[in-house]
Amino acid sequence: MKTFTLHTMESAPEGSKTLYETSLKNFGMIPNLHAVLGEDPATLEAYQRLHDLFQQTAFDAAELTVVWQTINVEHDCAYCVPAHSMIADMMKVDPAVDQALRNQTKMPTDKLQVLHETTLSILRNRGHLTTEELEKFYTAGYEQKHILGILLGLSQKVISNYTNHIAKTPVDDMFKAFV
Repeated sequence: MKTFTLHTMESAPEGSKTLYETSLKNFGMIPNLHAVLGEDPATLEAYQRLHDLFQQTAFDAAELTVVWQTINVEHDCAYCVPAHSMIADMMKVDPAVDQALRNQTKMPTDKLQVLHETTLSILRNRGHLTTEELEKFYTAGYEQKHILGILLGLSQKVISNYTNHIAKTPVDDMFKAFV
């Protein structure tokens, strides 16, 4: 069976090399996920761009973590769960948030719990939310733009989680402390 290549700056297609510069700037290395995605520069660019755009939504660092990790855990992504635990740590997110998501226990605040439940429902029900779910979301203090933000985060996570499942992307050393 053919395995996916973990591209380096030298082996990557020409279109991925500039994108790897961004990876090096952001992480000090080319994470293995990016090394795999580099096979197709358009997919790597889409992933990086979605990541940047998701961070520009109305969510704060804890809320970004809730959306990312809810999806990562639900998709059982052995690569992204530790990677986003490290990212949450770098973003100074309360470790209780990440631990609740990883352990599938109640979130530290009711508002984050509603975000988690809404994200799960969108994921599990393929975008179909009940009127009651939407009302609960809005009553918690979220707005329509936050629903759209969840969809943006989900788009990013589908690329990474599914890629990691198919490619069996090895966890980078820098993320292993968060496994």
